[in-house]
Amino acid sequence: MTGTRLVSLPFSDHCAPLCDDPKSFQALVTAAERQVIEDKLNYLELRTNSAPPLYSSLPRSDHFYWFHQLDLTPELNDLFQGFHKSCTQRKIRRAERERLTYEEGRSDSLIETFYRLLLMTRRRHQAPPQPKEWFQNLANSFGDRFTIHLASADGQPAAAIVTLRHKDTLVYKYGGSDPQFHRLGPMHLVFWRCIQQAKYDKLRTLDLGRSNPADAGLVAFKDRWGSVRSTLTYSRYGVRGRFEFQTDGGRKERIARDLVSRLPQPLFTAIGRWFYRHIG
Repeated sequence: MTGTRLVSLPFSDHCAPLCDDPKSFQALVTAAERQVIEDKLNYLELRTNSAPPLYSSLPRSDHFYWFHQLDLTPELNDLFQGFHKSCTQRKIRRAERERLTYEEGRSDSLIETFYRLLLMTRRRHQAPPQPKEWFQNLANSFGDRFTIHLASADGQPAAAIVTLRHKDTLVYKYGGSDPQFHRLGPMHLVFWRCIQQAKYDKLRTLDLGRSNPADAGLVAFKDRWGSVRSTLTYSRYGVRGRFEFQTDGGRKERIARDLVSRLPQPLFTAIGRWFYRHIG
C-alpha cells in the first residue's frame, strides 16, 4: 500500500539522524539512497525533528507534523498551574471528585482491557486498529519500560494509554476511551497520574508524539497540557519521481473509512492486522 521502502524509524513518530555533523548525515543518507536504487525500492523516508541541509539526486516530497513535548523539570504544582484551567485542570478535579480509580502495569488482563478501549476509539476515528499482538510484543520487548495506565469509573474501564520509557523520557504512544465516561475526565486523570509518576521517577520529558496539523482537536488537547510544539518533517526521496504523502482525505478514502468502521468486530480487527504492517 505504501510502497517498498526504507524508513527511519518504522512505527516511530521520529528518529533524528544518529550522527554528530552534517557531513556524517550526508554520508548516511547517500548510502541509504544507494540501497534504495540497488534494491529497486520505491523510496527512502526520513522522519526528523532536526536535520542539517541535505543534498539528494532523488525527487523529494515533504509532509509536516507538530511534535509535542512537556518539560517535566518544574515542580508538580507549577506543572499543574501550566495546564489549561477549564479544559485540563477542571477535568482532572472532576475525575478526582467522581472518585475514578487508577491503576498501571503490563499484565495480560490490562492489555486486554486497553485493547477493548482502543477498538472503541479506532471505530470512532474510522481507522483500522493495531493488532493486539503488537501490544503484547511491545510488553514482552520493553519489559518494565512498557506501561498501561488505566482509569475506571465504578469498576468500568473508562480510558487508558500506553507509555514507553527511554532514559529520562516518557513516550506516550497509544490511547483509547469509552465515550460514555468522557464527561468525567478519565483521560485527563490518566495523563495526570502518569505525569506524577514520571516526576517521582525523576524523568525530565514527556514526549506526546506527533499530531497532524489538520487534527485540530488532538493538537488542542496536547497544547492544553502546557507542551511545547516543534515541527517534524517527513521527507520521501523517490526513485521513480515523487512518492507523495496521501493527506487529502479524498472521497474514496472517506467512503473506505466509513465502510471499515461499520465492519463486524472480527473483520474490523482482521483488516487492522493486515493494514497495520503497511503504515509503520
